[in-house]
Amino acid sequence: MKVLVTGGSGFIGQYCLAQLHARGYEVHAVSSVPRASTASVQWHQASLLDLSQTRDLVRLVKPSHLLHLAWYTKHGKYWTAPENLNWVQGSLTLMQEFFESGGQRLVTAGTCAEYEWSHGMCVEGQTPLVPATLYGSYKHALQQMQHAWCSHRNLPGAWGRVFSLYGPAENPDRLVASVIRALLKAEVATCGNGSLVRDYSHAEDVASAFVSILESDLNGPVNIGSGEAVSLHDLVERIAIKLDGRSLLRFRPPSLAPSGEPALLLPDITRLLSTGWKQKFDLDSGLDDTIAWWRRQPGSSGA
Repeated sequence: MKVLVTGGSGFIGQYCLAQLHARGYEVHAVSSVPRASTASVQWHQASLLDLSQTRDLVRLVKPSHLLHLAWYTKHGKYWTAPENLNWVQGSLTLMQEFFESGGQRLVTAGTCAEYEWSHGMCVEGQTPLVPATLYGSYKHALQQMQHAWCSHRNLPGAWGRVFSLYGPAENPDRLVASVIRALLKAEVATCGNGSLVRDYSHAEDVASAFVSILESDLNGPVNIGSGEAVSLHDLVERIAIKLDGRSLLRFRPPSLAPSGEPALLLPDITRLLSTGWKQKFDLDSGLDDTIAWWRRQPGSSGA
């Protein structure tokens, strides 16, 4: 079996590569910058937004499986970025070339932002899909086109909808990373509305969920989460207790926190669990792993 992974150097993809190799796949990954191949991963340099480069890549590799994780994800900008449309176009070319080259199974990364957030608990095939953001709208549009393509051609394809993430090497400005970094330096950590309830998953567990979906017979959308609900207040409190920094936490009053975020946003992960997937980290052990990684980074008081 030969798998092509896009976004293989990303937050989730970096974990997928090792897991796929361990399962016996011949692993190929693509990057827009040169990367040295290893015994476990063969890297290819190409821009997936260049349609000719995408065609050449797929025709060269001829993968049996495609795990498509790449997208525009610049923190603070991806929600409204015009690059979202470019990624729809590039992804469609990638999918078409994959199937025309004899590809057997496709799994693509989606997002919880496809759902209508007012429903709180999100269930595939039941919760309305009414994205509130440009990012969610374009992801959902791609999901509809992937579904139509696979249904028309009777081809297997699944779509993993990712909820909240954390873990080593996360963008330092995101919630978990920013709180850990501040407290390691004995600085004040300012947080938004602590009453919001989310499902947070360690990136390594999200990666293993994608691999489980890839190896399963599931088609269509599959929610990816931990199944563990936590308020943002409790989440950062757990971090602060581990770092003896509760006195450094500051929460904005709800009236001053950014608006538009749902009070409750959780996935039903029944479909994911049907693949036999099991998470490696609960929230406490995942936070311990993440804190340990940040301690090792230059500039941290724990380095």
